[in-house]
Amino acid sequence: MNWINNVVRPKISGLLSTAKREVPDNLWVKCPETGEMVFYKDLEANQFVVPGSNYHMRMDSQQRLRHLFDGGDYRTVAIPAVQQDPLKFRDGRKYTDRLKDAKATTKLEDAVLVGEGQLDGQPVVSAVQDFRFMAGSLGMAAGEALITGMLRAVELKTPFILFAASGGARMQEGILSLMQMPRTTIAVQRLKDARLPYIVVLTDPTTGGVTASYAMLGDVHIAEPGALICFAGPRVIQQTIREQLPDGFQRAEYLLSHGMVDMVVHRHQLRETLSRVCKLLMGGTQLAKAKDTHKMNGKPYMNGSPVDSKVVETAARESGAVVEPEAVPNSQRFEPGKSDKKRDEPASSQQTSKDAPHGA
Repeated sequence: MNWINNVVRPKISGLLSTAKREVPDNLWVKCPETGEMVFYKDLEANQFVVPGSNYHMRMDSQQRLRHLFDGGDYRTVAIPAVQQDPLKFRDGRKYTDRLKDAKATTKLEDAVLVGEGQLDGQPVVSAVQDFRFMAGSLGMAAGEALITGMLRAVELKTPFILFAASGGARMQEGILSLMQMPRTTIAVQRLKDARLPYIVVLTDPTTGGVTASYAMLGDVHIAEPGALICFAGPRVIQQTIREQLPDGFQRAEYLLSHGMVDMVVHRHQLRETLSRVCKLLMGGTQLAKAKDTHKMNGKPYMNGSPVDSKVVETAARESGAVVEPEAVPNSQRFEPGKSDKKRDEPASSQQTSKDAPHGA
């Protein structure tokens, strides 16, 4: 019977193994909210939004930039090299080994990717934090990338768009990681000094030192639906205060209702919204021409930039932000500095000759 075990069974097993079809690990993706199984290609075509539940899955940095820029074309901004593992940190593994694994998995040098391109024909510089790279944590390399991107926007005189997604400061770099918080804050101030828009898109999750610094310093804060945005997470807070937190606590919609973000935008409308906000804050082509010819004296300011009032009014009307007031007759309008005779006169003297008694 040895020939059966040695010859027949291996041949049958070989036939079955070759007939078995290999299935990629990411062929199907499970929705974390509903448990629905979605075909990966369908999910990718829908910008990683689950069709049934509208749950916004996380996107990597390359996908973000491709969806943002015209035709998916962008140029990667070169980032200066920084010293790796200056503290020689080691926990369960060497920090350098963790970096190697993250680089091999993501094909990135660090957690932030910076690109420049066109958004509806308008030059834009954008930085994306990739949560796959050590939870998008902020270290020296990530801080240097953000600063380089902001200074590049100042150089090109373009808006700067940040897609934030991070677990906070990188523990393996200690105080050098925390130092990136004030450094990036100074870079944000450079944008403001140059009167350039700084728009932040808060994605799931944005937490820790990132939330406590540059992620909440934008001119406009846009959040994706359901994104967790906080400093300390809800689980930590609940364990500390030992009380039940409200439903949806620290989620995008909760923050919107409490004034922490300006708007919550579905991913399908995000690109259009960013384009409209950039054009509004930059003032359109008329503002660009006016800047070049230095004819902006005495004009109103918007976001720190001189903007022609007609440009702002036109852009606001196009976006539906202007509600036309009801016409008020000139006789009913109140002009400051002019006293209202009827209001100032005693009630007895306000009677007209028509109302006065006959024979007076």
